[in-house]
Amino acid sequence: MWKGREREGKHTLQHSATSSLNLTRFLTRARVNMLAQCCALAGLGILALAVRVNFPYLWSDALYLKNFLVALVRFVSRRRLRPSFLAVDRFLEQAARHPTRTFFVFEGETFSYGAVDRRSNRIAHALLAHSSLRAGDTAALFLRNEPDFLYAWLALAKLGCPVALLNDNIRSGSLLHCFRCSRAKVLITSAELQGVVQEILAPLREDEVCVFVMAPECVSEHMQSLTEKMENVSDSPIPRSLRATVTLSDPGVYIYTSGTTGLPKAAKISQMRLLGSLAVLPSVGVTGDDVIYACLPLYHTAGFLISFISSVETGSTVILRKKFSVSQFWNDCRKHNVTVIQYIGEVIRYLCNTPKTEDDKKHKVRLAIGNGLRADVWQEFLSRFGKIDVKEFYASTESNVAFINYTGKIGAIGRVNFLYRKLFPFALIKYDTEREEPVRDTKGRCIRVPTGETGLLVVKITKLAPFMGYAGNAEQTEKKRLRDVFQQGDVYFNSGDLLRMDHDHFLYFQDRVGDTFRWKGENVATTEVSDIITQVDFIKEGNVYGVQVPDNEGRVGMAAVTVKVGAEFDGTKLFNHVRKHLPNYAQPRFLRLQNAVELTGTFKQVKMKLVKEGFDPGEISDPLFFLSEAEQSYIPLTKTVYHSIVTGRVRL
Repeated sequence: MWKGREREGKHTLQHSATSSLNLTRFLTRARVNMLAQCCALAGLGILALAVRVNFPYLWSDALYLKNFLVALVRFVSRRRLRPSFLAVDRFLEQAARHPTRTFFVFEGETFSYGAVDRRSNRIAHALLAHSSLRAGDTAALFLRNEPDFLYAWLALAKLGCPVALLNDNIRSGSLLHCFRCSRAKVLITSAELQGVVQEILAPLREDEVCVFVMAPECVSEHMQSLTEKMENVSDSPIPRSLRATVTLSDPGVYIYTSGTTGLPKAAKISQMRLLGSLAVLPSVGVTGDDVIYACLPLYHTAGFLISFISSVETGSTVILRKKFSVSQFWNDCRKHNVTVIQYIGEVIRYLCNTPKTEDDKKHKVRLAIGNGLRADVWQEFLSRFGKIDVKEFYASTESNVAFINYTGKIGAIGRVNFLYRKLFPFALIKYDTEREEPVRDTKGRCIRVPTGETGLLVVKITKLAPFMGYAGNAEQTEKKRLRDVFQQGDVYFNSGDLLRMDHDHFLYFQDRVGDTFRWKGENVATTEVSDIITQVDFIKEGNVYGVQVPDNEGRVGMAAVTVKVGAEFDGTKLFNHVRKHLPNYAQPRFLRLQNAVELTGTFKQVKMKLVKEGFDPGEISDPLFFLSEAEQSYIPLTKTVYHSIVTGRVRL
């Protein structure tokens, strides 16, 4: 019996020893595994840190590239559809799928996709019944930011009609010029603007133009109430067959831009570009759950293509304002739970110049998209109003390329990768600012600037990146084409902008070339302004340019003028003239009286010297004047007035 117990004890001891050994081995393996996991995690941490240090924009690049490729695939698939799939067809898809979803809100009233669709159908039916408009015929809109603008454009798009978007600030001769260069058959205006149209009604009647007013009554018997005619028509869908002949290469809208020619030019925006614009907001992460605040003019490229057209793709709700109001901006954002705002540089600067409040960061805005934002204002905006993802972009009305800074790097207007450069070949080339032309080598080819240096942006004109040019202006269209740039026969679009690219492939805006400057978000053509001011009977010559004023975006208009022999300068008369014939942003704020306008050896007006000299009466011996709102005249620009301007006590 004792032997049995002894054997049992030995077996137990052996089992215990074995168990202890197994436990030791298990713990050893666990420690090894844990150590391996720790090493792996440490390695991943080191790798992540290394990636962050050496490739700080990797994740931003990957996310944007994913969104870009999705948008590209969607664009290519739509481009293949027959008949052509247009931007308006995307609106119709949204209206069919989400008829009760809010499309936009205006002055407290809500408008659904279905309601907008039906009302635009009424306008289209009324135009079919009471005008000769058919697919391919152009119509012009002379409207402010209001629901009728959206209704009318959608109606015309359903009919296959390209639309000229007229700036509601222009008057008389400029208005008639803009209308005529689009060769529109119909003009649609509002009750508050019909008086302006009445001034050019006689020449419009000579051209057999139909003028419709979005109001029950008209101020002239030669205008027709479109509102009245809509009452007697159906809101049934417009047959797609009416626009079946429209192709993506056809013009979709005409948007006006100033240049060196004087009067505004009508840039052709193709149906393909409208279709491509649908992708702007999705590419930066905007969804149907977002609420977009739209306070920029719809007649502008930014307001029309982003706030309106691109929001149709996402199905976001748009809060439409008649115009930007610095005092109501954040109140509106809070009231409507706005998540996305669109800006130009001046908008952000105005917001930063308002008195600080405790509510500055109490809002739901998560994203701001726009252009023209100065680095210092950018930093102040983020510091004051909270963590807002700023997507600064670069584009122009007639350009065939756009860049976007999707990383939020302060100061940059865009970032490019290898794929984007393949799809949209561009270059920064050496530019001679004195001769106002690109520098060419001994073989007659343009020269790329080294990375980090400033150069003129030129973009190759291709099928994917076409340049449509300007309606009725073949000369200016050709001027924007730069030929034989890097090889015989190639053609590039001349942007007229000087940019710089750093080693991380970020782009920075430097300056504009030529006779155009930007003020209050508008391009000002110096030749146009010069032509207007020289119509005054005592002005002999005028040389217009832009000067910089501290704490102001862009350049303020200034004119160096000469007075006719035997005549006297009349500040009040000139004030009244520019007020009547020029929009506010184009009116020269400063005047400089000279004995003669200085010319170059090729008889071009000297501007660069005048720009550098500015408007300081302490540095300039010529008489200087300032456009005074209070005195309704051009008054002497004294040192006191000058000090008030540069210190910000006098607003421009």
